[in-house]
Amino acid sequence: MPRQPDPAKRHDLLDRVRQYVMRNGLADLSLRPLAKALGTSDRMLLYYFGTKERMVTEALDIYERRPLLRTRTLLEAIGSPTDPAALRRFMEEVWRQFSDPEVRTTLPLYLEVMSASVLHPDRYGPVMRDIVTEWTDLLTSVFRDLGLAPDRARAQATLLTDASLGLLIAPLADGHWDRAHEAFHALLDSLEPGWHAPARDHR
Repeated sequence: MPRQPDPAKRHDLLDRVRQYVMRNGLADLSLRPLAKALGTSDRMLLYYFGTKERMVTEALDIYERRPLLRTRTLLEAIGSPTDPAALRRFMEEVWRQFSDPEVRTTLPLYLEVMSASVLHPDRYGPVMRDIVTEWTDLLTSVFRDLGLAPDRARAQATLLTDASLGLLIAPLADGHWDRAHEAFHALLDSLEPGWHAPARDHR
């Protein structure tokens, strides 16, 4: 009977893979140099993860400080917003987390993996789709709790997710995080009036 991989060692390898990829990027990632840097072999990495692409996506997925997990933790701590003003404060807090240096350093890698999932879906799978879907689903539930009808909640969540993603990508190219910050608050200014649920939405 084949020996089962050690879960603790697997988790440790994933954490070190993430740190390596954050430092070196994805474009020229090769198993042998990676394995050497981690003090193991390429055969051992394949034994634990099957493919290089699966290893990278799993390494990002277990990152305990990723923004989506932080946002879910925040929701659990404070509860879902009950009015548009509270929802705005919640979204401002979500946006602030992207100013955390530890989070911001991961954004180029996430963008690289997301782009690779679009250009090479056979290798990296639906990574971008999953990231966008998870954020949209989370915010849809928040809008539903606010009292919006399902279709309207989904539309508001989609708009907020997609626009925010664009505002995070642009500064990676031009470095103008101050402009992105101002634009995000302008986005909230334009969207907040639509967060008031009319009486018919409660039916």
